[in-house]
Amino acid sequence: MRDEPTLQLSEIFYSIQGESSFAGYPCLFFRLSGCNLRCSYCDAKYTYEEPATATPLSTLLTEAARYPNTLIEITGGEPLLQEGVYPLMAALLAAGHTVLLETNGSLSIDRVPKEMVKIVDLKCPDSGMAEKMNLANLDLLMPHDEVKFVVSSRGDYDWARATMEEHRLAKKAKLILSPVIGRLAPALLAQWLLADALPARLQLQLHTLLWPGMKRGV
Repeated sequence: MRDEPTLQLSEIFYSIQGESSFAGYPCLFFRLSGCNLRCSYCDAKYTYEEPATATPLSTLLTEAARYPNTLIEITGGEPLLQEGVYPLMAALLAAGHTVLLETNGSLSIDRVPKEMVKIVDLKCPDSGMAEKMNLANLDLLMPHDEVKFVVSSRGDYDWARATMEEHRLAKKAKLILSPVIGRLAPALLAQWLLADALPARLQLQLHTLLWPGMKRGV
C-alpha cells in the first residue's frame, strides 16, 4: 500500500468488552501506545512506559477481517495522539464494523467520524488531570456517544454530578459512573447514585471480575 500509515501499537487482543454500555459483548481491541496524561490511578502505564510495535494499517485491517461481526474498540493510551488513527477508523467503518473509540477527554474529537461511538473519559479532580479536559468536546457529542466519569471519592462524584448538570450531558450522550478499584467501594457509589437519581449508569469493570489479577489481554 502506497504511503501506508503506520500506528504505534501496544497490544491487540480479543476479549469481552468490560466497560461502556457495550459491556459483555465480544470485542476486538486495538490498544495504541502513548498517552499525554498521567492519571493517578492509571491501569495501563505500559502503553507509555514500554516500547511500542510499529504496525502497518493493513495488518490491523487484516486482523479486523478475522472478526467480521465483532465489535471493535480503539483504545490506549490516547489513540488521538496518532495521525494514523483517522484512516484506521475510516477503514473499519467502511468495512461495516461497529467501532468504539475510548479517548481521555483532553484532545478534540472534531475529526472523529460521527458514526464512531466515542467514549469520552472525562477526568475527575482526583485523577490529577481534570484541568487538562477539553470541554469543547461536550458540544460535539452524539446521542450514541458516552461520557465516563471514573470516581475516586465523594469529591469526584460531586464534581461529576455538577458537570453533568452544568453541561446538560444527559441530553447529549449516555453517562457512566465507574469507581476506582481500591479507592471507592462500588456499593457506596451506588448509594450516592440512587440518592440523587442521576441519569447515569453504574459501571463495574467486567473484565476485572471475570479475570481478577490479569492486567493485559482482557
